[in-house]
Amino acid sequence: MAADVVVIGGGVIGLSIAWELAEHGVPVKVLDQGRTGREASWAGAGMLPPGNPAGAHDGESRLRAMSCSMWPDWTSRLRESTGIDNGYRRCGAFRLSFERALRETFSAWQNEGVRAELLDRSTLQSLEPALSPEFIAGIHLPDQCQVRNPWHLKALLAACYRNGVEIHEGVPVTNWERGQAGRLSARTPSGIVEAERFIMASGAWTQPLLAGAGIRNSLEPVRGQIALLRVHRRTFTRILEVGNRYLVPRGDGRILVGSTEERVGFVKQNTARGIRGLLDFATRVVPGLQDAELEQCWSGLRPHSGRDLPLIGAVPGTDNVFVATGHFRSGLQMSPATAVLMRQILLNQEPSIPITPYSVSE
Repeated sequence: MAADVVVIGGGVIGLSIAWELAEHGVPVKVLDQGRTGREASWAGAGMLPPGNPAGAHDGESRLRAMSCSMWPDWTSRLRESTGIDNGYRRCGAFRLSFERALRETFSAWQNEGVRAELLDRSTLQSLEPALSPEFIAGIHLPDQCQVRNPWHLKALLAACYRNGVEIHEGVPVTNWERGQAGRLSARTPSGIVEAERFIMASGAWTQPLLAGAGIRNSLEPVRGQIALLRVHRRTFTRILEVGNRYLVPRGDGRILVGSTEERVGFVKQNTARGIRGLLDFATRVVPGLQDAELEQCWSGLRPHSGRDLPLIGAVPGTDNVFVATGHFRSGLQMSPATAVLMRQILLNQEPSIPITPYSVSE
């Protein structure tokens, strides 16, 4: 099996890259070891924080701002191409604190040129009466958005098929065969796969493939557990975040509660301790959720690169292998910008933002 570009991994990063390349006339195959889009991409909460390209000053803020500016257009194009609504909407968010005033965090948003408002206890209560009175401060981010992960993945998959992308499920890439001049071929249980270019986008499962290509790396899975609640009457409308945990209200009365960060290897399961912690968190933030129905729980394995930025770009020591992984908690939100950057790299186009911060080192 030969192709111009083979994307290894069918999560939101892999499918976004495949769609972007196919939209620019590049023949693409996607190989996924399981079912496309059913790992960390499916499990996430779909939070899309705001950004401002004019005020972005580092690798994280530039990638976030670039994606933020792209989401409305990507949503429209996907809906026009497939008829599928991905649930994208601007809902706003509160970043909350039980203990500190958040002035430093607020200043960082201001310096980036993102719309933000610092709120005291009484203002929080007036805007979201369901909140616990324990909160002493919050930051209102009116331009924060959300998307429904399963809906978005369904739209991406349909758009890929519509653009001629070949999707092969149940085809794991186990290692590499090294040819002349640093060119690699992919080894699978059913044989060798040749391609002009490979893109590794298989999340935490990219680690052994990077190692097989001669790249020492710290990529590892970090388990995140999520609980889904259902209420009969909506009590709050904005995303509520406290540190790394959150409540995301959906329009249908469901509320996502997440998430844990657990380094347990490739063990993807829910635990009593993890879910109990999430439920305690939810009811502390919004006491009225004590009577909410616990509808479902799940977990996902998010790829942590060992640093605060993903790996995007060419793999040193090879002539035809590239990587896009390690986005950790930001895979879905940064997927549009990652896809465009990868297309620009592969087609020798000028990148929209500097790519050096995301480069892979041997």
